[in-house]
Amino acid sequence: MKASPWQRRIQRAEHLANEYSFASEIMVFYARIARFQEDLYGQLESESGKLSRSTADASAPPELQALINSFSPFLSAVEKHGPARVAAIARELHAVSRQSWSELLDASWSTTESSAAPEDFLARAFLQPYAELLRLRSGVKLDGYNLPLCPFCSRKPGLGVLRPQGDGARRSLGCSFCLAEWEFRRILCPGCGEEDNRKLPVYTADDFDYVRVECCDTCKTYIKSVDLSKNGLAEPMVDEMAAAPLDLWAGQHGYSKLQLNLMGM
Repeated sequence: MKASPWQRRIQRAEHLANEYSFASEIMVFYARIARFQEDLYGQLESESGKLSRSTADASAPPELQALINSFSPFLSAVEKHGPARVAAIARELHAVSRQSWSELLDASWSTTESSAAPEDFLARAFLQPYAELLRLRSGVKLDGYNLPLCPFCSRKPGLGVLRPQGDGARRSLGCSFCLAEWEFRRILCPGCGEEDNRKLPVYTADDFDYVRVECCDTCKTYIKSVDLSKNGLAEPMVDEMAAAPLDLWAGQHGYSKLQLNLMGM
């Protein structure tokens, strides 16, 4: 039986946790988050199916209530398995009102900028399955789309993907929130539109020779791209997160990440 996208991400995270000691903690934590997300996605998908077969008030879809009802067990899972700082924030959030939860989730849903703040990470990680479900349900067209912002949620791309094509590889951009992926020119900065290849250096490291740090010397931003023509087993979103040492390198050399990933890195 073919593994679901969620299972592929979880299995890849577990593999990377065993292969790279420096990525172990973040990959083990992500795998636990992804298991919760998979269950939540299934629950929301079920609620969405019920809605389409009923005459329920469209202004109050049942999956929205399911989201709030599921936030408490999500916080409990983070308290139990998360890094100390994130677990402490989850514990604090557990003590506030459901109205405060709604305000946090609404704010996270509405913004297009990512933040490294633990509470923003929690909201973003919790909402991601809902964002992916709505994107798939929306039928948004990706063919022919080549702008630098996500065609569904208008966020900046969180990663790049190189997929084999002929004797080379074609480049796509990926949204780390709703997981949309769309084609984008290789020699073009998604941050400022720079297209002079002399100002678009690319760096790699031995440990992750299939993950490229694609920088722009004009706007001083970077994005990491996962080259599937070099490693066909990679799960782009997961491998991008595991290659955190490349983010440290980029920061030390004066580059800022175009958009933080799901884990706030």
